[in-house]
Amino acid sequence: MTMITTAAAAATAGDTAVGATAISAVTVLVADDEELTRTGLRALLSARPGLDVIGEAADGTRAVSLATELRPDVVLMDVRMPGIDGIEATRRLQAVLPEPPKVVVITTFENDEYVYDALRAGASGFVLKRAPSEQIAHAIRLVATTDSVLFPDAVRRLVAARPAPPARPARGVPGLTAREVEILRLMATGLSNPDIAGRLVVSLETVKTHVSNLLAKLGARNRTQAVILAYEYGFVVPGAGIPWA
Repeated sequence: MTMITTAAAAATAGDTAVGATAISAVTVLVADDEELTRTGLRALLSARPGLDVIGEAADGTRAVSLATELRPDVVLMDVRMPGIDGIEATRRLQAVLPEPPKVVVITTFENDEYVYDALRAGASGFVLKRAPSEQIAHAIRLVATTDSVLFPDAVRRLVAARPAPPARPARGVPGLTAREVEILRLMATGLSNPDIAGRLVVSLETVKTHVSNLLAKLGARNRTQAVILAYEYGFVVPGAGIPWA
């Protein structure tokens, strides 16, 4: 598995809860089975303003336990770990916490079936281990502080790389209105609620209400999961684009 290292990294052993949470900082839990990777990520992220790494976990079980105890804003989750992997850990976080942390999957391979499954389980997005540290930090800040979909083009490529799912016609979604479908398509381009409100010339509260309703109707835990379902239901076709985007 690819490692992210830095000369400034200090040695860390096992699972640790570290540091105190800065009031205005985005708190982060790093979960990866390789000690050097965790150490490197901790050092890289701690050097970035507005981020506070408050814990480390070497497997999915410990990640769920520490996330429940420390309540970080974001879990940076390796997708492949021994025992409970990042997919199951993400699923359990959604199930056990009323307000689960956002999960950003960190992975070696972009078109990885495990990544797709993690997004379906409730992760907000993913970044590559070889990505520059600022890109990883940006992804963490993005999911913690906005309602945008993380890297919608990457989600589209993941969906396009998979075998076509069984036909799931749009009419099979109970009660999804024309306006909700329109907003779902705009969400698939990565637009935030304020962006959608401006595009449709409606109030922000109206958009929030539509988004909450369509998430409930789709059974989606977050916007990324809803966008994946938009592709699976055929509301958005990979490669076809959105006419008004």
